[in-house]
Amino acid sequence: MSNVEQARFNMVEQQIRPWDVLDMRVLDLLSQVKRERFVPPERQSMAFMDMEIPLGHGVSMWQPKIEARALQALQIGPSDRVLEVGSGSGYLTALLSHLAMHVTSVEIVPELYAFAQKNLAAHHIGNVTLALGDAAQGWPDSYDVIVLTGSVPVLPEAFQNSLKPGGRLFAIVGDAPLMHADLITCVAPNIIERVTLFETSIAPLQNTLQPKRFVF
Repeated sequence: MSNVEQARFNMVEQQIRPWDVLDMRVLDLLSQVKRERFVPPERQSMAFMDMEIPLGHGVSMWQPKIEARALQALQIGPSDRVLEVGSGSGYLTALLSHLAMHVTSVEIVPELYAFAQKNLAAHHIGNVTLALGDAAQGWPDSYDVIVLTGSVPVLPEAFQNSLKPGGRLFAIVGDAPLMHADLITCVAPNIIERVTLFETSIAPLQNTLQPKRFVF
């Protein structure tokens, strides 16, 4: 086993499985999609570490275990249409694309949009539509799965309204340092079920909806 493959194996066995990720589809996918190829060249040594990887512009790749927990919780099927808000490096986009029928991924930073586009093209991923734009407060159409890759202090209703019946939304909600990862399911029209999966803290989406705050 090469050093890279050993590092990938260790990432799965030492970071991801212990975090209650037991879905074999997800574990196999993390072994299959080469994470190191989506990392900026100067950060290659960090590709399999249990930490965020800075991409510039205030954006980071998630820790591998958060990527894995999100994928496991969303239970993406082969007929699902996915909206990803924040393409970043394109790595999570690639993971989503292997599970879903189609992924629409929206990135607000032109440099990251170009980086994700290059990375996805290099992997010949054809079921992704990348868009350059601001989806922090919603994006047209309805989806089976929505993933927000930056945190939001409050979750805009537009995202819940964009879920098809049975649709799932993964969002990290709150203010630093206390945020929680939520899985929101549209169990029936206008009926939403919300489960908190774990606590974490990540950078916010640009232009995210801000709550009304008391000013003293």
